[in-house]
Formats: sequence, C-alpha cells, structure tokens
Amino acid sequence: MLQQLFLCCISEVNMKTRKKVIEVANVAAPHMVGDGFRVSSIFHSTKKLSPFFLMDYAAPAYFPPTNRPRGVDQHPHRGFETVTVVYQGELEHRDSNGGHGKIGPGDVQWMTAASGVVHEEKHSEAFSKTGGKVEMAQIWVNLPKAYKMSAPGYQTLLKDQIPVVPVGDESYIRIIAGQYQQQAGAAQTFSPLNLWDIQLKAGQATTISLPEGHNTGIVVLKGDASFNEAETAKGIQLVVFDPNGEEIAIKATTDTSLILLSGEPINEPVFAYGPFVMNSQEEIAEAIEDYNSGKMGFL
Repeated sequence: MLQQLFLCCISEVNMKTRKKVIEVANVAAPHMVGDGFRVSSIFHSTKKLSPFFLMDYAAPAYFPPTNRPRGVDQHPHRGFETVTVVYQGELEHRDSNGGHGKIGPGDVQWMTAASGVVHEEKHSEAFSKTGGKVEMAQIWVNLPKAYKMSAPGYQTLLKDQIPVVPVGDESYIRIIAGQYQQQAGAAQTFSPLNLWDIQLKAGQATTISLPEGHNTGIVVLKGDASFNEAETAKGIQLVVFDPNGEEIAIKATTDTSLILLSGEPINEPVFAYGPFVMNSQEEIAEAIEDYNSGKMGFL
C-alpha cells in the first residue's frame, strides 16, 4: 500500500501539463522601416504576450551596394528595451548614452532605453559598400514600472557568447535570455523571461519546459512545424499559448527557424505612443517634453 502511494506521488510530481495553443495568427504585410529594413509586424501591444510588447521580422531581402548606409536615423525611446537578433547582414548602433556596437550573423543587441535614449540603427559601412541580404528580428520588451526610469544600458551579445544547447542532429536552441536545461542565457533582464532562437532540422522533435503562468508565443520565421501533435504553423506565423501548463512539444516538418518568447506578465497599465511605452498618458506627455528639450541626449 505504501509503495503504491509512493509511486502515485512520484507520478504526480513528474507529470507536467502542456501549454495549449490558443491562437495561430498570420502577420501583417511587410512595410519599410527607414530605408534599410523591410519588416512584417508579428504583434503589437497584446496582453497575451506581456512582457513582450512588439516584434518585427525582416525576412531576407537584398540591398544593393551604396556609399551611404541605409537604416533608421536617430530617434528616441523610453520605458522599454529593444532586442535585435541578426541572421544575415550587419547592423551598427549608436546611442546618446555612449552605447555603440556592430553586430553580424548570430549576434544580438540588447538596448535598455529605460529613462530615455536617442539612437540610430543602420547597416554597417562595410556591409553597405558590398551589399547583400538583410534578415533580422527586433523585439520590444516592456519594463516594470519600478525600472522604467532607470539608467539606460546596452549589451552586445556576440554569437560566441550565447549558449547553445543541442536538441538533436544539427538542431539546437540558443539561449539569448532566460534558462533552458539549467543553462543560463547571455542577457541580463529586469523581469523573468525566456528568449530563445530555435533551429530544428526536418523531422526533429523536442519538448521544452517553461514556467507555469508565463505568457508564451513562438514565431515560426521559416519552415513548417507542429505543436503538441495538434496545431501546425508555418513561416511567417505566430503561435500563442495558454499561460497555464509547463510543456510544449515541437516537431519540424521541414527545416524550421523559430523564436520563442515567454515571460512573467507585467500586470500594470500600459500607455504607448510611438517610441515610448509608459504607464500613463501623463508619463507619455513627460517623455515627449523631455525628448524635445534634449533631456534624452544627442548623437
């Protein structure tokens, strides 16, 4: 009797429920951001994916050689972080807080705007002169109110600094932020979250574990995959999961590239206007005034 009770308890401890798929969403038609990024907006301002606020994906697009780097000229941000993942091409960043970095394939740029910065994002000079394909993803991560007016910061996460966990032959998960199988990610964050770059070869399957109650979305950038042996999605689509549950089973039908976004929701009011993400309309007005008066600095 005691043995049966013991086995029953062990079974309950080991049993994890799955995060159910609640939506498979198509994305908007591509548009230009500045003159250097042709992007599709994956999502924008949805409580289902808090603390993530926005994601744009620049699918592979060729840019011919030029002597003037293309991109986005200087502009302000306050109240959140920008995360840029480069797959092809080279990106160069400068900001009014002194942050500067050049990143290429496999690298990640993690900028904390917080109390406010002015920055620019452009193709590097060397890449501009030769031309080539640009493929990148940018995610906006909201900051809790307690950190929105913190000092700005900048993290350059080079490819070799990002931990890689194999999940099969030639398949792997790169831990940009958070943790996977006891392996901590490269980035420092202000709230609990996971941001993973997942690359699966055709036929490869894996089951990932995530915290109960965390919002979760998986973006299929390229390829085709099934989730929990039921729902399917292809590039470019967003799969949104129920926060309840702890596991997601993924199987790639073809070679598949995905980004996983999962995190503890920030249950606070959100007021956003253009490049500012704050908690009230008054804070938005203050951000605009501070930018116009030069309090966010200059390049």
